[in-house]
Amino acid sequence: MSSSGQNVKLRPYHDPDVDTIVSGIMNGDRHMLSRAITLIESQKPEHERKAHEILDRCLAKKATSLRIGITGSPGAGKSTFIEALGELIISQGKTLAVLAIDPSSHQSKGSILGDKARMEKLTGKKEAFIRPTASSGYLGGTSPKTHEAIVLCEAAGYDVILVETVGVGQSEVLVDTMVDFILLLMLPGSGDELQGIKRGIMEIADAVAITKTDGDQSSIAAVSKGEFEAALRMLPVKHPVWQRKVFLTSALTGKGIQEVWQNISDFFAAMQNENTLEKRRRQQLKSLLYTVLEEMLKKQFFSNPAVSGSKESVEQQVLSAQISPFSGAKTLIEAFTRPR
Repeated sequence: MSSSGQNVKLRPYHDPDVDTIVSGIMNGDRHMLSRAITLIESQKPEHERKAHEILDRCLAKKATSLRIGITGSPGAGKSTFIEALGELIISQGKTLAVLAIDPSSHQSKGSILGDKARMEKLTGKKEAFIRPTASSGYLGGTSPKTHEAIVLCEAAGYDVILVETVGVGQSEVLVDTMVDFILLLMLPGSGDELQGIKRGIMEIADAVAITKTDGDQSSIAAVSKGEFEAALRMLPVKHPVWQRKVFLTSALTGKGIQEVWQNISDFFAAMQNENTLEKRRRQQLKSLLYTVLEEMLKKQFFSNPAVSGSKESVEQQVLSAQISPFSGAKTLIEAFTRPR
């Protein structure tokens, strides 16, 4: 009702069509980019069809951004570091997209999604697009749709795409199939964690940045730097053209941030000179093909009437030790493949 007491007729709300969304993304419309990412994250079949059409159109653009994964142990200050690095990137005339993955609660399936709040300076800049996404318990350190979101941000013309993962773990190696450069953030004095993480994330790291090395932490940080350099020398070479380095940084003072960015820039120059980047992108698309295929098969499997009809009974037989989990799985597969 208006102030004059007359009824105001509201216009009906319409979802933008694929053409409108794709055109908006290509023209750098952040609202349309957000709408597209929401569509790809949706579980609704009608949204999935629309999202796939948008992704097909966006992939055809063949844009190339610098894709950088940033991972590290909880408390390493990933969000603060990304904000400092992001400000430096923007100051050099580049645009930046940050896909920040928040851990989901296994109990409530909810997520804090606080990264946007923690990156206040970046959030206020027109050159930056920050999208917090729940991991939904996904085991890749990323969210189930991170790779597709990268494709959309690339089509929107962002020069640099930073993917902040949940935290260190063996399962985080999946991020290596989506990005070109992985920066591992570690705290001073975390050298004792090396045995636990080196076979996973250390092998895929392209550089290590020790964070929070200002003040009293500086002497401990120097020791940690030596430990990480020694650990990197013992690992298999990831790229023949690249020697991995360790940096001492502080997001608060800006220490080491410029050196890290220069190192990342040097990496991309070396990869392009060797034509390695193009090969890597093809490998990433192949990986995405099979990730999507697995997801589609899983969805088709569990929505199959024969499977959903047998699932509870098979579960109970497994729980009561009447049959093994292996036999239970085989029974459900047979139900799925049985001719109807």
